[in-house]
Amino acid sequence: MRALKKEADERLLIEAAQHDPARFADLYELNFERVYAYVVRRVRDRAESEDLTAEVFQQALANLKRFEWRGIPFAAWLYRIAANLISDRWQHSGREIADDTAIESAQSKTGSPAETEEVERRATLYRLVDTLPAEQKRVVVMRFVEEKSIKEVAREIRKTEGAVKQLQFRALSSLRARLEGAGA
Repeated sequence: MRALKKEADERLLIEAAQHDPARFADLYELNFERVYAYVVRRVRDRAESEDLTAEVFQQALANLKRFEWRGIPFAAWLYRIAANLISDRWQHSGREIADDTAIESAQSKTGSPAETEEVERRATLYRLVDTLPAEQKRVVVMRFVEEKSIKEVAREIRKTEGAVKQLQFRALSSLRARLEGAGA
């Protein structure tokens, strides 16, 4: 029952945005974190992920009038746009892609329930990281987004390695408890 209400609400938001582009902000807010999680998982470069995510929403807004409701979550359409943009970016940058089937596989999975669930879990995690105390958040970002060592983090934030380990432990414990509480 709750899924039907959520689907109906999403459909109303889409229709409202199709009639008044200013209403697209609601769809943006609802989907930003999951699209960003989807992109960052594939690109693994923060600046490029931010650029691609912005481009996804620009294209979505530009093509919103052509979107047709078919009972599939709006996010699936956004994932398809993101997958196409990532593929285009790789092709235009001249990068060698080790396995072309990897892109095709990623694109074909964009609407799968498992993929959607994983993206939702990551979006929840990103939201929860933002709620951590400043020092814990900084350590988590440096360790897992920037992929810095304990030693590098300690040097940069001017704390001992033991203090960094303790901050990381507290942050991860808090995130784990909140994720379990959120049912993710």
